[in-house]
Amino acid sequence: MIDWFVQTLRSYPEIAIFLSLALGYYFGSFTYKGLGLGAVTATLIAAVIIGQLDIKITGPLKPTFFLMFLFAIGYGVGPQFVRGIAKDGVPQALFAAVVCVFCLASAYVGARLAGYDVGSAVGLYAGSQTISASMGLATDAVNRLGLPPEESKKLLDAMPVAYAVTYIFGTVGSAIVLALVGPALLGIDLEAACKRYEEKHGGKKQAGGASTAWHQFALRAFRVKEAGLAVGKTSQQAEALVPGQRVFVQRIRRGSEIVEATADTVIQAGDILAVAGRREVLVSLVGAGAEEVEDRELLAVPAEGLDVYLTSKDFDGKTLAEVAQAPGTRGVFLRKITRGATATDIPILPDTQLYRGDIVTLVGRTQDIAAATKVLGVADRATDVADVAFIGAAIAIGALLGAVVYKVGSVPLTLSTSGGALMSGLFFGWLRSVHPTFGRIPSPTVWFMNSVGLNVFIAIVGISSGPGFVSGLQQLGFSLFFWGVAVTSAPLILAMYVGKYLFRFDDAILLGCCSGARTTTASLGMINDRAKSQIPGIGYTVTYAVGNTFLTIWGMVIVMLLT
Repeated sequence: MIDWFVQTLRSYPEIAIFLSLALGYYFGSFTYKGLGLGAVTATLIAAVIIGQLDIKITGPLKPTFFLMFLFAIGYGVGPQFVRGIAKDGVPQALFAAVVCVFCLASAYVGARLAGYDVGSAVGLYAGSQTISASMGLATDAVNRLGLPPEESKKLLDAMPVAYAVTYIFGTVGSAIVLALVGPALLGIDLEAACKRYEEKHGGKKQAGGASTAWHQFALRAFRVKEAGLAVGKTSQQAEALVPGQRVFVQRIRRGSEIVEATADTVIQAGDILAVAGRREVLVSLVGAGAEEVEDRELLAVPAEGLDVYLTSKDFDGKTLAEVAQAPGTRGVFLRKITRGATATDIPILPDTQLYRGDIVTLVGRTQDIAAATKVLGVADRATDVADVAFIGAAIAIGALLGAVVYKVGSVPLTLSTSGGALMSGLFFGWLRSVHPTFGRIPSPTVWFMNSVGLNVFIAIVGISSGPGFVSGLQQLGFSLFFWGVAVTSAPLILAMYVGKYLFRFDDAILLGCCSGARTTTASLGMINDRAKSQIPGIGYTVTYAVGNTFLTIWGMVIVMLLT
């Protein structure tokens, strides 16, 4: 039975790939206090174990999935990357670039001091900085060195060994350094800093949500008294009687007639108003000076919640306070802001800025939602259909441009097909945020391309290098783990001090900026948990977009530096 199983995997290596994915995703899903191996590392370990059966995998399967993965990465971070480079995210983008240089320099110095070859150095870099994608570009770079096949294979086999040994602390250690050690080193009270940030920018936490019986926004009916302050005023003037709050008169019962209220509708004594707003505002402010009545017919208005993809240049960079004053946003409320490839939740504060590419969740009357969607962007309705023609063409264009070799003197320079796919994703991801009429890739599809694309590549790497893994680990020794600790920690500690004292980021977002620059989502989760706030996420998206791009490209650069 065992012989049959082994021979079957050797004859049909595609089964070994799917088995690696199954084991990797299953065991990678286990976490302890938010930390775990993750699908990538677990898939690599599973593939290395299966690779001990001496399974041969040939053909273009590995680069095909890797190109798909890199394009998805670029597509997801494109809007934030371009904004960070071109607009008011410049300080965060520059900070991320500096941190990426720290990461590269740390790995380079560590590899030199330890005397590692190019393959081990790449694995040390990729694992300590948890940037798996860099190994793909490094593989391309090694293959272009013109080394004898056996020498190239030796270097390529060393990569996953060093990666697997250093990745665990790269993940867990980065969270510990940033979330636990960082605040102590810098003297930051993270929770207090986030509270001060919220107070400074005029925000406060909201309880409840879509899965609870409590609702943040409500529609209630109030009768206007004879001597009421609203008598003789337009709806807009009456709404202004509740300063600093968004309340809207949406319908009016006048006698037996129900009319749809506009901003210019004049309110009369005895009118029953359907008023929308935050629940606590309606209860404590409006309700204190008005008589609430039950009017089922008046309150039976069509309402919905809708995700809107922000594309309007008129609202790009505007604060929520400014957006709230726009005529087209009257009558709608904001429930959620989602930004970036990692779908980071952005706190809703009056000074929070919106950017092209953000997804905003709006709630309100159907007609008000439609009007707001028209001025903000396009509805991001759930769909299972991806623009596959666009995906194929964009990856092909990027890979073709990346395959071109430029010569500077006698030195050949090229992005490689992998680098071209990444750049294509950045460009087309940004372009869709500006012109969303083409190139739709639903979020589940982006996830599949990103996660499964990378893990198929990792599984093939692990299976192919499996026979040399054990001997490689014996050769490198456990000192590799401690070099990984040093190479992980040094850039993060430098980043925290540079961010605080050179870039002068607010304490509330400083650690989020560091997490993004190092693309370590695990640390952001721990930071938010210790801060008891989502505020650190404000510093995560631009730095993540820039960091993810540069750290991936460094896989090729470190090969160039060490050869």
